[in-house]
Amino acid sequence: MPPDADQVRRLLTPFHIELNIEQIRKISTWTDLLIRWNARINLTAIRKPEEIVVRHFAESLYLSKTLELRGRLLDVGSGAGFPGLALKITNPDLRVVLLEPVGKKRAFLKEVIRECGFESVEVRAERIQEYSGSHFGEFDLVSARALGSFHATWPAMVRCLRPDGELCLWLTRSDARSLWQQSGGLSLVRWSAPIPVPLSRDREIWCGKPIG
Repeated sequence: MPPDADQVRRLLTPFHIELNIEQIRKISTWTDLLIRWNARINLTAIRKPEEIVVRHFAESLYLSKTLELRGRLLDVGSGAGFPGLALKITNPDLRVVLLEPVGKKRAFLKEVIRECGFESVEVRAERIQEYSGSHFGEFDLVSARALGSFHATWPAMVRCLRPDGELCLWLTRSDARSLWQQSGGLSLVRWSAPIPVPLSRDREIWCGKPIG
């Protein structure tokens, strides 16, 4: 059973996220769908409703506390919709493209979009390396979380950004060290200071603008 409205508000408090009743309804509907679909396909290793709210929704929405979210957003490897689709909860005017190569996960994303009433969302099957070839410089924001191969995909993400766009990666500190070492210092992006995620020892949001 998904958490009720009071529970959702309590779980979001450490992240300083305040939602109205309609936004909370979307979280409850989505959480219920995720729990039911997760019994049939592997969408997330997190099974408890309270942990879903904190680890998926709160950690995704926390970006909106530190960055202005506007225009077009490309979410890479969307999975169950985090972080890219979740950001529509607090930023409904975002125009979002979700890249998810796995057919069953795309079916789940479309169900969430329908049940939550999200608009201006497109679900695509391409991988970022393919997609970036024909969508150079189109997006204000590119997001990714829990990708297994950031070092192989982040240059293609940067190619999709407008000159003043922002790349946002949800990383553990060990992920960030590995990415830095394997990618020559991530020299295509001018990075801001990492944003520590509340209630976490080592998870951070890395945001940066393309160089040149």
